[in-house]
Amino acid sequence: MKIATFNINNINRRLPNLLTWLKRAKPDIVALQELKTADGGFPHAAIEKAGYGAVWRGQKTWNGVAILARNADPVLIRNALPGDARDTEARYIEAAVKGIIVTSLYLPNGNPQPGPKFDYKLDWFERLRAHAAKFIKLDVPVVLAGDYNVAPTALDIYLTKSWDKDALIQPKSRAAFQALMRQGWTDAIRTLHPTKPIFSFWDYKRNRWPRDAGLRLDHLLLSPSLVPRLRKAGVDRLVRREEDASDHAPAWLTLN
Repeated sequence: MKIATFNINNINRRLPNLLTWLKRAKPDIVALQELKTADGGFPHAAIEKAGYGAVWRGQKTWNGVAILARNADPVLIRNALPGDARDTEARYIEAAVKGIIVTSLYLPNGNPQPGPKFDYKLDWFERLRAHAAKFIKLDVPVVLAGDYNVAPTALDIYLTKSWDKDALIQPKSRAAFQALMRQGWTDAIRTLHPTKPIFSFWDYKRNRWPRDAGLRLDHLLLSPSLVPRLRKAGVDRLVRREEDASDHAPAWLTLN
């Protein structure tokens, strides 16, 4: 089983890129972020024609998350992160697919920091930890997939000081990620590639893709029962060089 997470950065604009990748990579489950369309604008017909069932929660202009399943229909569990009824941003969806619970989460960016946007990021992280703890307690097979907007360690960002004030690498952001991990989650990519710099995001600015000036923001975290099944993990980085590409590339794992 191949599970991927992909910040598509506008699903309608990047639909040809997405469909080409789906045909080539044949992932069984895909978590998508930054749909940037209202629910009615989601290209369900094209996705279905490509062989994928889908559940989604859209939001006009910004955010938006979805889960796709190859030759299957995801069973929607929830389309919002619990803990704050006032939060109406489309940043979380959760579904059961082929015996596994999968999320697509789009954690707040948090810039500028300090300030209310950074506070929202940390609060969202706290809510995620509270929800994720329930999965660990129940010992169910879960993949927490999505764009976490955190580069957890120095291995997850190119050598630079230009991001030092950015919310993506602040000590509090990294501490929040590590607090989640300490519940018992396993970072699939870092587990299989413990010493190799791996990136999944290259900003459009300052020629960062040609310079390989990237960050690893897209993560697939496994609950304990899935860890023995982990076989491979990586990033389809060449998707980033395609014409009109997203600034992210798909991160993926395979389970036996």
